[in-house]
Amino acid sequence: MTTTLDDADFPAYTMGRAAGMLGVTPAFLRSLGTAGLIEPERSLGGHRRYSRHQLELAGRVRQLLDEGILLAAACRIVTLEDRLAAAHRRIIELGGTLTPDDDANLPTPTHPDIATTNYYPTPLPDHSPPTPRDHSLPTPRAR
Repeated sequence: MTTTLDDADFPAYTMGRAAGMLGVTPAFLRSLGTAGLIEPERSLGGHRRYSRHQLELAGRVRQLLDEGILLAAACRIVTLEDRLAAAHRRIIELGGTLTPDDDANLPTPTHPDIATTNYYPTPLPDHSPPTPRDHSLPTPRAR
C-alpha cells in the first residue's frame, strides 16, 4: 500500500523542518523560491510546505553554492539536471533505452557520487610542446 508520504512530490515538510533537514536557514529556502527554482505548496494557513523532490533540489543547490557557484548559475544547473533526469525517465517509461553517451548515469541530488570530485573531472593539463619563441634581437631601424 502506498501513501502520500511515499510520493516524492507530496508537500510533507514545513519550512522549519525542511531547513533543519538540509542544514540551511529558512531564508535560504525562500531565496530559492524567489530565484524560481522551487515553488512550495501552501497549507490552509498559508505556510510553505516542501516535498522531498524540492528538498533534493535545494540540497543540490546548497552543494553547488558551497563549491563557489553563484546562486543563479546553481539554480540553472539544478534545473537542467532535473529536466534531463525527467527526460531519461520518460524515455525508459516509453520503452526506450539509454546508452552511456546519453549520460544515462546522470547523478541525482541524492546519488552517492554527486559529492565526489570524480563526477566533475578537472580538465587535463596541456602536455603539448611549448611554442618556440623568437629570441633574436630586433634589427635596428634605418634613420
